[in-house]
Amino acid sequence: MLAARGRRVRALVQYNSFNSWGWLDRSPRAKDMDVVAGDVRDPHFCRQLMRDVDTVFHLAALIAIPYSYVAPDSYIDTNVKGTLNICQAALDAGVKRVIHTSTSEVYGTAQYVPIDEKHPLQPQSPYSASKIGADQIALSFHHAFGLPVTVARPFNTYGPRQSARAVIPTIISQIAAGRRSISLGDTTPTRDFNYVEDTCRGFLAIAGADGAAGEVLNIGSDTEISIGDTFALINELMGGDAELAHDAQRVRPAGSEVFRLRCDSRKLRELTGFQSQVDLREGLSRTIAWFTEPDNLKAYKADIYNV
Repeated sequence: MLAARGRRVRALVQYNSFNSWGWLDRSPRAKDMDVVAGDVRDPHFCRQLMRDVDTVFHLAALIAIPYSYVAPDSYIDTNVKGTLNICQAALDAGVKRVIHTSTSEVYGTAQYVPIDEKHPLQPQSPYSASKIGADQIALSFHHAFGLPVTVARPFNTYGPRQSARAVIPTIISQIAAGRRSISLGDTTPTRDFNYVEDTCRGFLAIAGADGAAGEVLNIGSDTEISIGDTFALINELMGGDAELAHDAQRVRPAGSEVFRLRCDSRKLRELTGFQSQVDLREGLSRTIAWFTEPDNLKAYKADIYNV
C-alpha cells in the first residue's frame, strides 16, 4: 500500500540462507522497494536499517500463540528485545514517527465490551506477555526520551497470504483441499475480524495523524463473531457441505484461551476519521478467492496442524 502510494519503502525480511523474501517474492511491488534481509534481534543491524528513514512501521514479531507455549524465550528475544533495538535505533537516527504493532491479545478475555484502550492488560499466553512487554518498552521510549512512537493495536487481521497458524486460513485451506471434516479447536470464542486492507489503512491513518505520539490506538471493526459462526459463513461462501470436527491439540491450555474480543475504535476514529470499509462477508469472499487459486493453495499444508 505504501509503495502503491509512491512512498520510498525499505522492507525488512528475516535473513535466511535461501535469500527468500517470503510473499514479497511474488509481489509486483517488490521492485519498487529496497528489500533488506536482517534480524531485529541484532541492535547493530537495526542502527544501519534506520539510516535515512523518517517513519518506521515496526511489524517484526513472532506471533503464533501455540508456538509461544513451546518456545517462549524466542518470543522475548524477538518481541521485547527486538522492540528495544528498533526504538533505540530510531531514537539514535532521529526518526520522525514510529508505529509499533501491538495486538488485541494483550487484553485477554474481555472484562467488558467493547474493549477500549483503557481495558486491563492480561497476559494469558507467553505471546501476549511478550507483546505487553514490547508495548511498554515502546511507550517508555516516548516518556523517557521523547521518541514519537504510537502503539497501534489491531484486532484480528485476516486476508490473502495469512499464515496457516490462523483460524480463517485453516478453515479455507481445509475446505479448498476437499476435506469434509474440518479440524478446529474451541469454536465458542468470539473475535473482531478485520480485513487486511482496513488494518493497513488504519496504520497509514495513524502515521499521518497529529497528536498520535505516545498514544495507544485500537484498530478494529467494532463487531464480533464466534469461530463457529465464522466457519459456517466460510462454508456457505464456498458452497461446501463440510462439518466441524473437534481437534484436542488445537485447544489452548486452561486459562490461556481468550474467549471474547470486540474492539472499541472510537479513539482512532475521533483522531483520524478512520473507519473500516470491508465487511466480513466481502473480506472473506476476497480471501477465499485468493486461497482457492491452485498456485496459492499449494503453498499451504491443509492436512497438518500448523502452530
